[in-house]
Amino acid sequence: MKKNISYREKLLELASIYKISEIQNYIKRKKNLTTSQIEHILKKNNVPIPKDFNVSFFQRSITKPISKAGRGVTGFYNETTGGVEKFFKKTKRGATGFYDDTTGGVGNFFVRLWRNAGNIGLGILNTFPKVFSTVSGFVSNALVDTFSSFYTSKVEETKTNKLVKGFGLVVFIFAIGIIFFTLKENFDSNNTQLVQAEKDKPKKIEKQKEVKKKIIEKKPQKKIEEKQVKKPEPKKEKSPSQVTELVLPNLNIKTETVLSLFEDVEYDLKTVRYQKKVKPIYFTQFPKDLDEIKDTRLKKETFIKIVLPLVVAENEKILDEKIKLNKIISKKSTTEKEKSWLRLKLREYKVKNSDFAELDKRMDIIPVSIALAQAAKESGWGTSRFALEGNAIFGQWTWTGQGIEPLNKGKHEGHKILRFPILRASVKAYKNNLNTHKGYAEFREKRSTYRKRNKSIKGLNLTDTLDRYAQTGKEYTEILEQIIKQNNLSDFESVQLTNSVVKKDIQL
Repeated sequence: MKKNISYREKLLELASIYKISEIQNYIKRKKNLTTSQIEHILKKNNVPIPKDFNVSFFQRSITKPISKAGRGVTGFYNETTGGVEKFFKKTKRGATGFYDDTTGGVGNFFVRLWRNAGNIGLGILNTFPKVFSTVSGFVSNALVDTFSSFYTSKVEETKTNKLVKGFGLVVFIFAIGIIFFTLKENFDSNNTQLVQAEKDKPKKIEKQKEVKKKIIEKKPQKKIEEKQVKKPEPKKEKSPSQVTELVLPNLNIKTETVLSLFEDVEYDLKTVRYQKKVKPIYFTQFPKDLDEIKDTRLKKETFIKIVLPLVVAENEKILDEKIKLNKIISKKSTTEKEKSWLRLKLREYKVKNSDFAELDKRMDIIPVSIALAQAAKESGWGTSRFALEGNAIFGQWTWTGQGIEPLNKGKHEGHKILRFPILRASVKAYKNNLNTHKGYAEFREKRSTYRKRNKSIKGLNLTDTLDRYAQTGKEYTEILEQIIKQNNLSDFESVQLTNSVVKKDIQL
């Protein structure tokens, strides 16, 4: 049989198991401690103390309040019936005292009714906290007794460790499973949203067309008389490629504002890669706090979203001019306006002796992947001092123009980094540099070869021709190639502005 030990002995055993030095020192000095003192020291050292479960606790906390409330109900019933009996007895006294007796009996009846109802309510309300304390006491005592069993039975530490490790392993496996299914569900939902967006887009375009038709149908009705009297002026030819452009002013826009704008206009690179369309959103400068984005991927995506429309817009402008050039050259005779335009383009592309074949070779696009890679390399993904202070994306040098002084410039170096008023001007200057400078003749020659063979002009096929762009030479071209591959910039080669006309006259 298990020996019954006193409550004090249980406390001393707990002090021994938990090695409470304070109690052990008192025992060594042969000083007697009271049970309450031992209990206080254990509580101070955060040792749970077991308590004996008292069955009479239920009787004291639950049975007694309920019985008290029952007695109140019984007393209420007796007093109520007694009051009614007295009321009827008093009615027999006669007509003269009927009024006084009746009012007195009824008044006493309602007074006792109100008093007894109050007593019953208080009894019931007093029962709730006692029931709550009973339940909480029961749970706490049960937990204490459970943990006390570990003390009395002295469970081996190895078994406990195995139990804890096994439970932790189960929790870890369960967590991995939840993460896997969550990621799978998010992936499926994203794909579903992308497909649904593709389905809904044509509907939006059709609605816009219907609205435009209605507007066009209404306008002529108001101006019929004017057309009969006065001939309409010839309208300026508007290229279908011209769409509403969003040009952001030169304000110190924060990155948070830029990200919110992209979200509002549904500007997403995944969609751009899939649809090969980008919206004409032109920033005049980079946000000054772009470098504060800690997520490297988000920082790069923000940079690409800002630069991509600028590069695509410049390339589409070049293709429009190239088509115009080929049409003029193929004509037998040219107008004065066309001749003036040709002279302007010969000066712009630095072509001598009216060599239109050379002009056609120089007047061509810069592969989007190369432009993005060089912009990222030269501007530190839009965070360099030259990019933030002077909109210098491509790090072009100047010896005569306005520029920014490099901090680590050599003694014999007199160059500056060319400054621009807006980002688009930097892109245009970069285009002119690659299409006119003698150092990039190999680039233009190789590009022309792909054009004549009706092959796509891709950046990875031309990076090796840009070794003279930087002093590092071949190492620089290898870095460009690495940036293109790591960031999948080749996906943007055939991207066009939204609602742009496909250039059928030129094989892209």
